[in-house]
Amino acid sequence: MKDITLGLVGVGRIGAMHADNISALNAVRNAEDINVRLRLTDVAEEHARAVAARVGAEFLPSVEALLASGLDGLVIATGTGTHPGLIKAGVDAGIQVFCEKPVALDVADALPVLEYVRERQGVVQIGHQRRFDPGYLEARRAYQAGELGWIHSLRAVTCDMAPPPVEFLAGSGGLFRDCSVHDFDILRWLTGREIVEVYAKGSNNGDPAIGAVGDVDTALALVTFDDGTVGAVSATRYNGAGHDVRLEIQGSRGSLLVGLDDRTALASAEAGVAFPAGQPHQTFAERFDAAYRAEMSAFVELILGLRDNPCTPEDAVAASRVADAAQESLRSGSPVRVELAPAVAG
Repeated sequence: MKDITLGLVGVGRIGAMHADNISALNAVRNAEDINVRLRLTDVAEEHARAVAARVGAEFLPSVEALLASGLDGLVIATGTGTHPGLIKAGVDAGIQVFCEKPVALDVADALPVLEYVRERQGVVQIGHQRRFDPGYLEARRAYQAGELGWIHSLRAVTCDMAPPPVEFLAGSGGLFRDCSVHDFDILRWLTGREIVEVYAKGSNNGDPAIGAVGDVDTALALVTFDDGTVGAVSATRYNGAGHDVRLEIQGSRGSLLVGLDDRTALASAEAGVAFPAGQPHQTFAERFDAAYRAEMSAFVELILGLRDNPCTPEDAVAASRVADAAQESLRSGSPVRVELAPAVAG
């Protein structure tokens, strides 16, 4: 039996979900004789102890104690501002790291982290979970197989049912960095092309407090790829119908729509059409439950040397470059060219 010990830093909304998924790994990996153990920490000690008790994990009082306890991998699910320091700490400890997106609040802060990881030959997987969603995986397969022909239009939609706390939004970096960065990542991943220009607009007709912290609650970005293909990326915090994440891909030979099923948060205006008939998703955790589980299983496989890194820090920063350009376009009201990463010698 191979024992794998993971350390988890942060058990807020997404961290608690990761704790549940890690604790469930043994049930799906028993045939491979792998035993995954979890240790966790959070500054909110009482809450962290309760999560640990619920999932059968061990609570440790600090990040330092966690790293000193003998880990095979570190999972980071804390606020964005803490990511650079924790990534470096995990690399310094000689273990593989999983970190929720993004690497840092913006690209300028992320670049030194990339250099730090490269110099020390660290392995860091960034949490862009949509790469594990069955619908996105099928769309990528179909495109790469030539079933769609050449793509002429892409439309990506990410709609939260309700906004997160304003305190979170104040430090999130803006709607494009916090939310649409997932769409920017998946568009690059699916097409294999770079986004080279962004033109963004936004509005704030919900809670005025969102505008007071410098954010918008709804935004749209027109993106242009390096081959001239255009796409639209939209996001909102106020989609009362439910949590709605979709990607429409239209090609010269065929079209696909990721996220269209019985739980899609839409209703038809056409007479006699009952689809979709199911209860819409309420949260991102519901919408991407299978993807989040597969993502954590992939991290264990990465630790065991069974697979390549499914989302490198360089991948994540490439998506963040687009998000930074979108935020700048939103501020300036003008199209912004995306600064592409220089080639890395090696």
